[in-house]
Amino acid sequence: MTEMPEQQNAAAPKRFPGRRFLTLPPPLPAWWPVPACALLGALCAGSYGMLQEAEYRSTGYVVAAPEKDASPEAALGYAQAYGRISTSDSMLSYASATAGVPAASLRARVQTETSPDAPMIAITGTSDTPAEAADIANAVADALLVNSGGMAEKTGVRLVTFTRAVAPLASSSQPVPLTAAVGACAGGLIGGILLLVRPRRPRRTSASPSVPAPAHTTDHLGTEQARV
Repeated sequence: MTEMPEQQNAAAPKRFPGRRFLTLPPPLPAWWPVPACALLGALCAGSYGMLQEAEYRSTGYVVAAPEKDASPEAALGYAQAYGRISTSDSMLSYASATAGVPAASLRARVQTETSPDAPMIAITGTSDTPAEAADIANAVADALLVNSGGMAEKTGVRLVTFTRAVAPLASSSQPVPLTAAVGACAGGLIGGILLLVRPRRPRRTSASPSVPAPAHTTDHLGTEQARV
């Protein structure tokens, strides 16, 4: 039996010309915050490493030498004292004229370190140019030498130059790949923390099919006995 054309058209699915059905992308995995945060951290840290100004550091050393009547312990103690006053206003005022840098700006560009075992003072100058970094360190060292020379008769200790600061050959700023790697590690750590603290999705439980109750039936023997 053949179907009529009208019945065939009714049975066929309707098609709408010009309409396309869009397929949704698959859901992201649960661990997506870790790589996303790592990539974001690498981009931010790498951009900072590219935009930051180059910084140069130069270090010079002076040594406290005891005079005839002074002991090595006294030289060690005065080295600690001179290291503490190396960034005072009087020292920076004297060094600013030699280095050509204002005293207020010079304070943030000078760092001094002393050793508990040796009467030595390390003076580090920081600047955006190699020559100025060396000039700053040498200017502060000269200020300490002048001050200790005027007090040598009373203290019995005189500061002498051990090594002069020279212009560094390379910048002390961190390279861009290193800053990007540090940013990626920090971002991945933050992503892992977000993955741990975020609320978990409830698990879907499949509904168990309901089992119909057994029907009440009577056997043939019981029916016959009821009839008797």
